[in-house]
Amino acid sequence: MGRSILSRLWRSRSYALRPSDSPSPDIPWVGASPLKYTAWRRKASSGSRFLNTGSFARPAGEAGEEEARKRAELVALAKSQGMPAMLRQWLPPMIDSRRIHDTALGNAIIAMMSRKTPEIFAAQVKALLGRPDASAVLEQIRCPALLLTGREDGWSGPAQHSAMAAKIAASQLVIVPDCGHMSMLERPAEVSAALRTWLLRA
Repeated sequence: MGRSILSRLWRSRSYALRPSDSPSPDIPWVGASPLKYTAWRRKASSGSRFLNTGSFARPAGEAGEEEARKRAELVALAKSQGMPAMLRQWLPPMIDSRRIHDTALGNAIIAMMSRKTPEIFAAQVKALLGRPDASAVLEQIRCPALLLTGREDGWSGPAQHSAMAAKIAASQLVIVPDCGHMSMLERPAEVSAALRTWLLRA
């Protein structure tokens, strides 16, 4: 992101998001899930909040069991062969399919995420599988809110973000074209422009 507004906001102080945390109804919120690696939020000096967008619980029944199975396979691979090997399998569905062979993009994502250990990844997976339904939290937000996703995001895409936006009264939904789940790395200019526009209006 270089010198973009997003990178300046990212340098603000951060702290872990605890299950007991709830949003401040009068402070602008923006949802972002670039890595789904930890549940976190960052508090910028402007007062904006950044929250990961895992707002819906794991589905019940076969779909939920399939999610658990696939995540367990990735954890096992990370522990047996290391994070880079796991990430090479995990990455293709997470980016725009037209960029699967973009070596520079893939290597950048793998190098960044490989700084985390298999143990951290396993803890993140455990938290995701036990995630609660946070729909009621979204309904408490009464301030300007930005929800941004890639049009080709197959994990947390336009349909899920539209459902979240419908629960937030003062929300704006931005769908970035030619972009998968890793929006900040796939389309940094477009994401920064959307954030800049929203922050100036919020």
